[in-house]
Amino acid sequence: MPLVQLKKSFGIVQIKKHHLITLGQEVRKELNLNEGDILEVSVVDGKLVLEPQKLIQADQQWFWTEKWQTGEGEAQAEIDAGRIKNFDSMEDFLEDLRKNNNAE
Repeated sequence: MPLVQLKKSFGIVQIKKHHLITLGQEVRKELNLNEGDILEVSVVDGKLVLEPQKLIQADQQWFWTEKWQTGEGEAQAEIDAGRIKNFDSMEDFLEDLRKNNNAE
């Protein structure tokens, strides 16, 4: 069964000098678009499609690697299962680590 896509029209725009188009305020608000945002431009079935993109800063890319995200998922599963400890101080935390290291 084909997916049904809802179309919400925001009027008509004209290609201006230097091939510029202006997105009206309504569409910018609808998609929370701001000056400087990045849009991917593609053609789908003969139609121009602009899709907002969010770029990841180079110094943050490690967080989105498959390896890191797998670890995040494992950590969240531990939290969800209640396998966490809270400590009132750093000394309490370090003492717990010492006990666990001695037990192994």
